[in-house]
Amino acid sequence: MRQMSVAAMAAIAVLAASAGLAGCASEKSSSSASPTGAAAAGGSSSAATASCTNSAIQDQLFAKGQLTVATDKPVYPPWFVDNKPTNGQGYESAVAYAVADQLGFSKSQVTWAYEPFDSSYAPGTKKFDFDINEISYTAARAQAVTFSDSYYDVQQALVALKGSPIVTKHEPADLKTYVYGDQVGTTSLQFINSQIQPTQTPKVFETLNDVKQALGTKQIAALVTDTPTAEFITTEIPHSVVVAQFPSTGEHYGLLFAKGNPLVTCVNKALATLKSNGTLAKLTGQYLKDFTSIPTIKP
Repeated sequence: MRQMSVAAMAAIAVLAASAGLAGCASEKSSSSASPTGAAAAGGSSSAATASCTNSAIQDQLFAKGQLTVATDKPVYPPWFVDNKPTNGQGYESAVAYAVADQLGFSKSQVTWAYEPFDSSYAPGTKKFDFDINEISYTAARAQAVTFSDSYYDVQQALVALKGSPIVTKHEPADLKTYVYGDQVGTTSLQFINSQIQPTQTPKVFETLNDVKQALGTKQIAALVTDTPTAEFITTEIPHSVVVAQFPSTGEHYGLLFAKGNPLVTCVNKALATLKSNGTLAKLTGQYLKDFTSIPTIKP
C-alpha cells in the first residue's frame, strides 16, 4: 500500500474526490551534490545532469521520446480511478502526468507499464523510467533501487469489521491482543510488527485482495494500510470501518527508479516545482482531502 503496501489497488471517483500506506515529505539536503533533496529521500542525485529539458534527458529514458511509467494492476481509488492509469484521474495518475508535463512530455507521450508491487523494488534493470504505486522509501529498498523525493506523506490506518472488539478497544495494550493480517513486503506489515508488536504473529498474504478477503471472512481482526487506501477498502468490504489512523513515523512515498538512474535529479526538480506552485496541494485537496478527520490513536 502503498505502504510498503503490497498491492493496494484504489469508486469511485466521488469517494476519491472527497477523500492519504502505504509517504512523507523528505527533508531537503544541504549537499551541493543534491540540491533537490534526492539524497535525503533516498534518491541518487546526478550533478552531471546540467539540463532538464526534454531533449537533454532523452538518453536517460527507457524509450526515447516516451516517458514510461509503471504501476501494479489492478489499481484503486483514490490513487487511480476506474482502474485506468491513463485517464489522469486519481492522485497518483495525476501526479505522474504532472511530472511528465514538467519534463516536457505530452499526455500522449506517457506510456504505462505493468510492474507488480513486490517486484518493483527488487534489484536489477527496469523496463520503465519510474514506478508510482504507493511505494514507501526505506533504507533497505534504497540499497537496490533509487527513490525520488516524497510526493506523499504517509499515515497508516486500522481497518476492522463493525462490531468487532477492536473498534472500541484499541488502547496500546489492547492492540497487542488481536490477530492482524497484511500483504507480504509492505511497510504496513512492518508497522504491525515494529509499532503494534502483537502477541500473535500476523498472517501474511500475497496480495491486498487476499488480505481483504481474510478480514471479510474474519480470519483476522484487522488490517493496516495507508489512510486513503483504508478508506477505500471500507467501500469494498461490507460492514468494515476505518477505526483510526496512527501518528506519522516519517514514512513517505517516492517515485521508484532503477538504481542510480540519473533521471531522478530532473524528476526531483519537477516535484519541487509542483510543490512550490501548489499543484501537489491542489491534487491532495481534490483526491485526499477528507483523511484529516479520521481520529489518531497510539500503537
